[in-house]
Amino acid sequence: MPRVCKFTGRKTSAGHTYTHRGKAKYLGGVGTKITGKTKRTFRPNLQTVTALVDGSPQRVKVSTKAIKSGLVVKPLKRKYAYRPDAEGTGAN
Repeated sequence: MPRVCKFTGRKTSAGHTYTHRGKAKYLGGVGTKITGKTKRTFRPNLQTVTALVDGSPQRVKVSTKAIKSGLVVKPLKRKYAYRPDAEGTGAN
């Protein structure tokens, strides 16, 4: 399974990490200089959750942004809640 969010499409992206030397001006130095630049990857914060996809529960990889924004609909925790005759208390 690729490292991609099912709902938002977030995936691994590339960038750089910079190495600095020197002292910042606001700390009394002459400023920082970049001495190195190395490739790196930015990975999304993906979680594997059980979500309702097309009406059926499935295990999918989802970004935390999708979970927080309400794009992920989780199934009910108890199976008896799916029965059609389980209206109200069910005691007759």
